[in-house]
Amino acid sequence: MQITKVIETQISTPTTVGTATSLNSATCVRLCNDTGGEIVVSISTSVGAATSNSFTLPRYSVEFLQKSSSDVIFTNSAIKANKVGFTN
Repeated sequence: MQITKVIETQISTPTTVGTATSLNSATCVRLCNDTGGEIVVSISTSVGAATSNSFTLPRYSVEFLQKSSSDVIFTNSAIKANKVGFTN
């Protein structure tokens, strides 16, 4: 069974590309959408990058995102995010 290891305390995600965060160089991020609306999560190679890749996180859901340590994320509305890892 895989177990989630919390590495850092959760933060509220930034909501603009200019304030995007790597979550202290996280390579695995736990995203928790505890809102009643869908959230657009965007991943960029740097803060203020001209292009981003995005996906929609359904309402009341949790997703684990794997990314490069230098990649940054932001959302269209603030949700909870943690730097995490996995153990067996």
